[in-house]
Amino acid sequence: MQIGGTKILASAKYIYLVAFFALLSGMFYPIITHSTWDPVISGTLILFVGLAGTVSIYKAATAEKHKKAYLIIGLAVTSLALFLVYGAIGRI
Repeated sequence: MQIGGTKILASAKYIYLVAFFALLSGMFYPIITHSTWDPVISGTLILFVGLAGTVSIYKAATAEKHKKAYLIIGLAVTSLALFLVYGAIGRI
C-alpha cells in the first residue's frame, strides 16, 4: 500500500521527465523564432521511445525470467528510436 506522499512523488517524476525531454528537444526555439511546434513534439516523442527501449534493456539485465525477450524488444525499440531520429533530421 502506498502512502499519499509517495503517489505525489511518483507523478512528479513523470512531470519532470516530460519537462526535461521538452527542454532537451528545443522547446524555446519555436518561442523565439515564432515557428511551428512540430519538431519539439516529435523530438519529445522520439526521446520517450528511446527511453522505453532503454528501460526494456534494463529490465533484461535485472529480470529473473524472460531476459532474452526483454533484450530483443529493448534493442528493437532503441533502434526504432535511432531510425526515427535519422528520419526527423532528413537523413533517410
